[in-house]
Amino acid sequence: MENLVQQLKKLEFNEYEAKAYVSLVKQGTVTAYQVSKDSGVPRARIYDVLNSLVEKGIVLKEEIDDSAQYSPLPVDVFLQKAQSNWESNYKAISESLKHLEITENKPGNRVMTLKDRETIISYCQALLKKAEKRVVISMWDDMYDALKEDLEQTAARVKVQGITLHVENPIEHVDVHRITNFTETPSSEHWFILSIDAKEMIYGPSLEERSMAFYTDDPVHIYLLEDYIWHDVLVNRLVRRSQDDLEQWITAERKTFFMEE
Repeated sequence: MENLVQQLKKLEFNEYEAKAYVSLVKQGTVTAYQVSKDSGVPRARIYDVLNSLVEKGIVLKEEIDDSAQYSPLPVDVFLQKAQSNWESNYKAISESLKHLEITENKPGNRVMTLKDRETIISYCQALLKKAEKRVVISMWDDMYDALKEDLEQTAARVKVQGITLHVENPIEHVDVHRITNFTETPSSEHWFILSIDAKEMIYGPSLEERSMAFYTDDPVHIYLLEDYIWHDVLVNRLVRRSQDDLEQWITAERKTFFMEE
């Protein structure tokens, strides 16, 4: 019940309005006293709360036997009304903000820190929708799973290339990274990289460990990280084609290069 009240508050209900509406949906047509008793809204406030909901068209009021009775707007009607209002507001806000974004003078070659998992996922989804020619990715399974549907939709429009780790059957043209001692080490960072059209990029560590990432439109960053992905793809392809035991050699060379014990 509390979770439902919190969700309704996101639809421009206040605490008492949300509790009163939920109570009415549960009880049907009842008096203000019954709503107050069931919902916990103070009796001194219940009439103001119900009248506010009546004004919003969410609650219906009628006089029955000299007593005011209140009924909830049917749930299907309420949800349709809420969706229509949201879509209307979304369209108006979207047009206004996009106009500001176009007219605003933006600094170039930026590197910005993004925080909060939902923000990072939403930013990645927005970039994928903007892609016009190509997308380059390097992702472990956690990030790939979060963006799987968006990547599949994007791959239907533009070419998506790169490499994944621990992902079964990724989209076409995306390689699967070989299993190595390094990839299976618990301390290995599950970094992800998402680049679109060599113009914009988001990269960062696993969102399960740290809800932080970086956005950049700096061409140097983008070139270096796309080149890193290409070298990763190339090494994996060479290892698969080779008849020699390259994996052991690569592991030893890596330890030497990074001065690992």
